[in-house]
Amino acid sequence: MDDVVIRVSGVSKKFSRNLKSLMKYGFYDITRNIIGVDVKSENLRSDEFWSVDNVSFELRKGEILGLIGRNGSGKSTMLKMLNGIYLPDKGKMEIKGKVGALIDVGAGFHNLLTGRENIYVNGSILGMKKEEIDKKFDEIVKFAEIEDFLDSPTRNYSSGMYVRLGFAIAVHSSPEILLVDELLAVGDLGFQAKCFNKIGELKKNGTSIILVTHNMYKLASFVEKAILFEKGRIIFYGEVSKAIEQYKTLFKDAKYGDQEIEKAITSTDDFCVSNVEFLPSRDLNPGDTFIIKLDYESKVDLNNIEIEIRIDKGNRIYFQATNRSYNIIINIKKGKGCIEIIIPNIPINDFEATFSITIWKQNREIILFWWKNIKVNFRPVNLCLSDNFLNLSFKSS
Repeated sequence: MDDVVIRVSGVSKKFSRNLKSLMKYGFYDITRNIIGVDVKSENLRSDEFWSVDNVSFELRKGEILGLIGRNGSGKSTMLKMLNGIYLPDKGKMEIKGKVGALIDVGAGFHNLLTGRENIYVNGSILGMKKEEIDKKFDEIVKFAEIEDFLDSPTRNYSSGMYVRLGFAIAVHSSPEILLVDELLAVGDLGFQAKCFNKIGELKKNGTSIILVTHNMYKLASFVEKAILFEKGRIIFYGEVSKAIEQYKTLFKDAKYGDQEIEKAITSTDDFCVSNVEFLPSRDLNPGDTFIIKLDYESKVDLNNIEIEIRIDKGNRIYFQATNRSYNIIINIKKGKGCIEIIIPNIPINDFEATFSITIWKQNREIILFWWKNIKVNFRPVNLCLSDNFLNLSFKSS
């Protein structure tokens, strides 16, 4: 049985570089359409360029696909074509299923209407019936965190409030396909965590998702495959870690610097890490035992959590593993406690590492804790680097 829900075949989309040529070609194309003459949209004219150029890919049921690339590389244009905002000039797109999308801030909202009224308007646009909106109304409002502003006109909303409300409506419309642009970056850290937890829940229920983001850590956490765009074309399509490696090579020029903004999540509604301690320190000699201690408070019992450790060396993921890799089950009881991540006898040499720690709820659906960019320096001796060298152990109390 074919489980492909989106099939894009040789799709291209062109735009004009300036308003004058846009108006001229728009009038010309409309006139030719009226009189029944072929527009010949497959050819570029003066001052036109391909924003998306001969792109092909597939999205399967329950899959999350990442779209990455520099600004202006064609990611958002591709998403807007999938949502029907733009029509392709060449190629073919097949979409099977109900689509929910969060692409533009305030898209589908009327600024003079209140948040309450816009829930019904936007929900209807996404194919929800009034009875369905009535049933999910309180959930949408709670998720969007706009209770105090529900009856205010949305023209008074901040960009973050727009995004919260738009995302809440989209994910509660029971989409079979969800399209999400980088707009989630507008929200605060707590709301971002809640959004990605909801994405994990939707995936579990069979929703297919296309995610555009510049945050490589989020991408590596949620996505199995990624597409790297450059100048409208696909330059890589496959395993997410390899896509990220190639993406980062695009920024080797010093004028760009590190354009990936990494953030941390230290608390959620159920779980909070109050302190992170390193023993003996962040400067290690080869052969030392390195211990990371996380002091936490949990409001509930958490069974079979997953702790992921990742070590980056430059643009390369040097090591990545979880307690499950070592057949270790970790349960956390309600109350205060400590988790120790123990890395004994580190056999590496002259090395600055970036550690990432993520704690997931059971089945990797909800992020409980996430910390990136923990710098650790390993002092030089005459030892050689080797892959997959770590023998991790974990303790919880």
